Amino acid sequence: MRLENILNPNLILCQSPGVSKKRTLESIARFLAVNVSGLDAEDIFMRLIQRERLGSTGIGNGIAIPHCRIPNCQEVVGALVSLDNPIDFEAIDDNPVDLIFVLLVPEESFNKHLETLATLAGLFNQEAFCQGLRHASSQQELFKAAIEYQGS
Repeated sequence: MRLENILNPNLILCQSPGVSKKRTLESIARFLAVNVSGLDAEDIFMRLIQRERLGSTGIGNGIAIPHCRIPNCQEVVGALVSLDNPIDFEAIDDNPVDLIFVLLVPEESFNKHLETLATLAGLFNQEAFCQGLRHASSQQELFKAAIEYQGS
């Protein structure tokens, strides 16, 4: 799986305001609903929050990968967000989060969901990848850092 298959420049938020986990997920859900045809902000938000109730998707080192399967989602969709201020995400290492990759997967795509999560976790476990994202100061730079790293 390649990031450019699920991420496009319109699904990037760079230096987005970080307030709280709930407000950030709500804001990202609205952003996704505006930019991806057929998706509903309230449904996205509700499903992401339900997933968080099972256990935080904060994987450590300032990274969170909130994810859910969702009806009316025609393909795997990713949104990459860097925050202007790290927020508490109840991550496994108790460190605040400043990089978020939201993953939405069609409801019936169980295997694709797991495969994509594994790929993302592998990428975000690479310090050079995360540093490239953290140094980006614009939407275009953030997208370029994500895509070019995977190409190297």
